Amino acid sequence: MGVVYAITPELLKKFREPFGVLLRGRFSETMKQLNAIVEREKPPTVVSVGDTVSKNLHEHGMTPQLSITDDKSLRRRVKPATFPSKKVFHVKNPQGTITEEAIKTVREALQVTEGAHVIVDGEEDLLTLIAVLYAPEDALVVYGQPHEGIVVVKATTQKKMEARELLEAMACSKS
Repeated sequence: MGVVYAITPELLKKFREPFGVLLRGRFSETMKQLNAIVEREKPPTVVSVGDTVSKNLHEHGMTPQLSITDDKSLRRRVKPATFPSKKVFHVKNPQGTITEEAIKTVREALQVTEGAHVIVDGEEDLLTLIAVLYAPEDALVVYGQPHEGIVVVKATTQKKMEARELLEAMACSKS
């Protein structure tokens, strides 16, 4: 499987902070805000990370080019998400890590023009960093911020650099 990155206790606190712009409120409210951002920014790609946010984006007619889910919400099992006309990928990615396989799969899924769905056996949260790093410039990566709303990350050169720095801090030693 090849774990390349793993969360450290020092970074755990940092990952609880939004990595982008936090849109607060219920999903109906945050969807209106997100829709306005999409209309204004016209991103080349929208990526959703997380079961609840992916399901809600689809239900509100904002079909992401890539959805990454793990059949869990707040660490509890949820009904597996299915999205129409999506190429489906399956990948193993244990909690608190990023595997080589997950990186490769997310990169491949970002190339699928008709839309893709990556289903993770394990945990998808940290794959937000991989999505930001490899999504096209100015793409939007959207994930849920539990009990607060959703976070929208614009994949700018600066955000890609921040993602790379966080990944470097998580890098596992090759021994």
